[in-house]
Amino acid sequence: MGQADRLSAAREALAAAEAAASASGLRPAGAKAGADGTDSGASGAGRAAATHPGASGSGAATSEPDPHDVARRIVLRQLAMGPRTRRQLADKLRERDCDPQVAARVLDRMTTVGLVDDEAFAEMWVRSRQETKGLAASALRHELRTKGIAEHLIDEALAEIEPEQEKEQARALVARRRRTMGGLDREVQTRRLAGFLARKGYAPGVAYQVIREAVDDLPEHARD
Repeated sequence: MGQADRLSAAREALAAAEAAASASGLRPAGAKAGADGTDSGASGAGRAAATHPGASGSGAATSEPDPHDVARRIVLRQLAMGPRTRRQLADKLRERDCDPQVAARVLDRMTTVGLVDDEAFAEMWVRSRQETKGLAASALRHELRTKGIAEHLIDEALAEIEPEQEKEQARALVARRRRTMGGLDREVQTRRLAGFLARKGYAPGVAYQVIREAVDDLPEHARD
């Protein structure tokens, strides 16, 4: 299954899970989603019940929310805001004090139905960050590592980036940036462009080759 098909299937599964959660009462009427993607009414009540089991005042035992349902709700709220890696979701569940075994089971299930797909996430991230930020492979690798993507999936996502493609991308970045450097001497332009490409993850050899080509083409630097 291609990336587009996987993401489409994941979106459909998310919509179905959301509908099922609402129909089963996991999202009580009037409850508002908190900043972390949980339902403040349900989760707050659950925490209060867990902390003060006799807080109802009537002496009757209060039922606690099913931890699996709570974890699923947290994950669904996170995914509704945008794609997440498994580790990002695991970190969020840990922040919400979910039991590690419960978190693992919920994430395993989400992975099985395609809602959590680190491979698709890595492919999408590489394409998006290349198009919007012009990042080189080394910068993309660093970002994917920080999001918990496995190394072999990073390798696969970056495998289609050809050296010449990356060099052309660097040329386009330099061409745009140097338009803002009119009147600066060659040394200043070279230094600023080198720093700019370094922040994008380009290797020094590629950066200086592209910069040299660009600066040499400037009319003011072609004069004797």
